[in-house]
Amino acid sequence: MSPREMRRMMKKLGMQLEELTDVEEVVIIRSREVIKLASPTVSVMRIGGQTIFQVIGEPTTEPREEAKEEVTEIPEEDVQLVAAQAGVSLEAARKALIEAEGDLAKAILTLTSM
Repeated sequence: MSPREMRRMMKKLGMQLEELTDVEEVVIIRSREVIKLASPTVSVMRIGGQTIFQVIGEPTTEPREEAKEEVTEIPEEDVQLVAAQAGVSLEAARKALIEAEGDLAKAILTLTSM
């Protein structure tokens, strides 16, 4: 089927196809990574009120800045309090506080429910 025949058939079906020009980059941001496509070919298809973007290119993936592991600063008093309340070692209390992102109650509940 020739491109011309394809366009006619798509038009009869209510489909519009358009190629975007001068696209420099497409970025897809996920919770833990960023996917970038440099100089991609981008087509836009409109069908029945819906818009579909088709992106063709060579992807590069990098970790998302916010997803990088951050070291939570836990005050020593909090570690001692959790250790005393849960009856565990300071190291276990510190680990529970880091997992609970500094939430004292959550750390104590986690340790006492084991």
